[in-house]
Amino acid sequence: MPANMQNILSAAQAGFALLDAQAAVVLERRRSVVMFQRVSGTGNIGQTFGLDRRFRLVCIRCHFTGSSNWAAFQLSLDSGAGSAYDAALFTITQAGPTRDVNLRISGEDLPEPSAWTFEAADRLRIDWTDPNSGSTNWGLEVGLAPAL
Repeated sequence: MPANMQNILSAAQAGFALLDAQAAVVLERRRSVVMFQRVSGTGNIGQTFGLDRRFRLVCIRCHFTGSSNWAAFQLSLDSGAGSAYDAALFTITQAGPTRDVNLRISGEDLPEPSAWTFEAADRLRIDWTDPNSGSTNWGLEVGLAPAL
């Protein structure tokens, strides 16, 4: 192979390696962007959350005020592929006043794809039935990040 051709191939390989490194930095930065969606109310929680693209769940925080009765705080998948694919994901058995929810999905649970990765048409559904007949106030924050 002529020396000129070898130089061209070496330069091209170096250029591709640089592009790969830059793409890895962009992807890692994209994974670290967390968008919070917030909602508050009184009584039962029956909320869905999502993004307009593939996303992953990063964290959930919910603060309750009112009488100290507790109920199950349920996370489920509302699948964009249809009800046959809806699934229960996680339940905190006792949540309510004096028992706030603070759930963070650790890094080791976030490989792509994971159980916490959702498609663009999917929604994360959060349900909690107020055992105090609609007198509990709550504030709910859900952290979502774009998925690869």
